[in-house]
Amino acid sequence: MRRKSNSTLHAFFLLLTVFAGFTQCSLFAQAGKLEPGLVLTFASIDDNSRAMDLTVTPNVSLYVEAGKAPTPFLPGGKFTAMWTGFVTVDIRSDYIFEAELNGGLKLELNGATVLEVSGTGDAAAPSKLFRLHKGTNALTATFRSPVQGDAFLRLFWFNRETVRQPIPPAALTCSPAKAALEQARRIRLGRQIFVEFRCAKCHSGPSPESGIPELAMDAPAFEAIGSRRNYGWLARWIMDPKALRPTAHMPKLLRGPKAREDAEAAAAFLVSLKSDDAAKGAESSAPSDEDREAGRRLFETLHCAACHNAPDAKEVDEMKISLKQVREKFSEGMLGIFLPNPEAHYAWIRMPHFKLTADETRQLTAYLNASADKPQETPAPTDGTVIERGRKLVQSSGCLNCHGLKLENQFSAKSLAELALDKWKQGCLSASADDISKAPQFSFTLAEREALQAFAASDRSSLARHVPAEFAERQIRLSNCRECHGKFEGIPVLDRAGEKLRPEWAKAFIAGQVAYKPRPWLDSQMPAFPSRGEALAEGMAMQHGYPPKTSSERPVDREAAKVGQRLVSAAGGFSCISCHGVGEMSATQVFEAPGINLVYSSHRLLKPYFQRWLRSPIQVDPSTKMPAYFDEQGRSQLADFYEADGAKQIEAIWQYLRLGDQMPPPPTQ
Repeated sequence: MRRKSNSTLHAFFLLLTVFAGFTQCSLFAQAGKLEPGLVLTFASIDDNSRAMDLTVTPNVSLYVEAGKAPTPFLPGGKFTAMWTGFVTVDIRSDYIFEAELNGGLKLELNGATVLEVSGTGDAAAPSKLFRLHKGTNALTATFRSPVQGDAFLRLFWFNRETVRQPIPPAALTCSPAKAALEQARRIRLGRQIFVEFRCAKCHSGPSPESGIPELAMDAPAFEAIGSRRNYGWLARWIMDPKALRPTAHMPKLLRGPKAREDAEAAAAFLVSLKSDDAAKGAESSAPSDEDREAGRRLFETLHCAACHNAPDAKEVDEMKISLKQVREKFSEGMLGIFLPNPEAHYAWIRMPHFKLTADETRQLTAYLNASADKPQETPAPTDGTVIERGRKLVQSSGCLNCHGLKLENQFSAKSLAELALDKWKQGCLSASADDISKAPQFSFTLAEREALQAFAASDRSSLARHVPAEFAERQIRLSNCRECHGKFEGIPVLDRAGEKLRPEWAKAFIAGQVAYKPRPWLDSQMPAFPSRGEALAEGMAMQHGYPPKTSSERPVDREAAKVGQRLVSAAGGFSCISCHGVGEMSATQVFEAPGINLVYSSHRLLKPYFQRWLRSPIQVDPSTKMPAYFDEQGRSQLADFYEADGAKQIEAIWQYLRLGDQMPPPPTQ
């Protein structure tokens, strides 16, 4: 009786939360105060837990592996997920909704139940036609995790003019004006700050092996750092990192009247750590004007300005890293060593790997050095007493908690479990700039301190729960991915990358392990993020309701593949080879825009995305040059193949593409 009562109370509380959210959404919709996405409420339905978490998500989809947590703030186990907000349409129309899921779903629109289904992996029966009004329509979708197996949901819609597809993120809005959501956001921000500022390096909690991936984040290694950095820059950086870079995460460690002297001593010790191998980095000749100009163009082509202020920029953005300091920072010749392999001494560096050639490295180095500030000629102290003092400071000030060096670390702090709640207003989180404690000074804002304190008030167990979808969202933001994706011609938006790309291929591509450029005609190139590749690719897929490992298919249907070969040909087919190459066979007559080589398609793309793309390219990407070959009924004009049945023709093309580099070239006439 007790268990039933707890479960009933929890369900009643959850209904109250959703009803309050629905009422607020309705009021704010009338006032026009909406933001992108839907409010997503997770709730544990375990008898022993009534935990809840709220966030905002861009779509109605999820994938949670069996027994894993659906969100970092809930334990693993059975759960419900509720999306509330609005779906907006430009004109009144009748829609059908359909779901692929393992679990149960109830979809309500404008207060009416439109779809109530359960499934174990396949598409459930579609809804009846439901009329959406022009403008906003209230939406509530409630998902319950399955009895066994991975929980997942993918929601689709279509009408007479559109193909079956996920509801576009641009059509989904909500009102975030809920106290519970604001508190959840505050806790999430606090956890994010705790991770990004590497607080766990001093206040140990879950191990990197059992916790979230970012617990393993390192900092630049100190081994041989004296061969890579200039003494003057190191001294200024140690003294006050934010004075050189306002967005720096490294704290100010030294205080008091001898702070500058201490910083110079620590820098003297670090610059004494040299390696003979570093001498290979020195430039052998003076750069030419041609190299500098080529480097400037390369800087623009690689879109370096997404993260950096150019060294010759007249207007600067304080949120970006300035390159005026590169000559002050890097020792002679070391910039040319760093650029082609930035993660060599810092695995989690945010600077990606661009796979620069020797010529590109020389040109980019020439441009940056020519435009940067001339370094101050500050010789490093060689006095053994000063260097020894610097060594002791590095050992005792907390440097070695983040930076690797084969030297005894003499700094310690209380573990995360030992930090009582009242301690989260002292030390690192003190609001007073005059705090005389030995704690690092991060200069957190009031909002950041409040967020960290809100996180402290939680049970902090979220650090031990890796949720790939949440990791992907965080890393996409931290890596500035959207500063290129969707902003430059030819660089696709990221909104649908997880439903488009096979996670195995995306993992290799993000990590820089794909040997070819999918779009070789673009001057720009996708850089590599080696430390993030696997978790980021899996998280993007799970954001869209797909598993972290692509489900296997049956063996290739060879007879269908033969039909597919004819369908892509210019001999009675769709003439796909006009724009697309097939292996070593180049496209025959590209008009406006080339297409990706078809050899790569089945390795790159998830099949459902490929099917939607061929069915109606412009509905997937309104900017595409790809023509539509199928009408609103899904039929083509090629009646000689499967009696013009579009679904069968698309399947035949897919079977042909699955042959990969074994694809026989299609006839050209």
